Amino acid sequence: MASFTGACLCGSVRYRGTDAEGGGYCYCDDCRRSSGTGHCSHMMAREDTFSVEGDVRFFDKAADSGNKVSRGFCPTCGSPVYSRNSGMPGTVFIRASSLDQADVFQPMMTVYASRAPHWDRPLDSLPSFEEMPPPDDRPVMEA
Repeated sequence: MASFTGACLCGSVRYRGTDAEGGGYCYCDDCRRSSGTGHCSHMMAREDTFSVEGDVRFFDKAADSGNKVSRGFCPTCGSPVYSRNSGMPGTVFIRASSLDQADVFQPMMTVYASRAPHWDRPLDSLPSFEEMPPPDDRPVMEA
């Protein structure tokens, strides 16, 4: 995987990384609310190949699974940048909207499709799951 970079709206937070591991669209209630729209677009990457410069604040909330999701955002402009899920250590979930190279994001699935609002429907071209599928059922990127 090629390297990628990104930033918040004001540029106070910048990041870089390699080794994206897929990702997709999430329509869960928390992602909808934190995105300000119908879903979040998350690109997954290995945390050990991801670095951040600048002050990032986190808001922690339990997910439906009971895992803690820590959502990182810029305290200056409020832009969501990335998150972590306690159930997936070693992985970061980068907001695709914050990428400098938008085409780096290659969505592989839709999760929580059952919660999608009528005005923001999931793409028919991606595997879609009503809720969060077990790890073995999730699509994986080919090397």
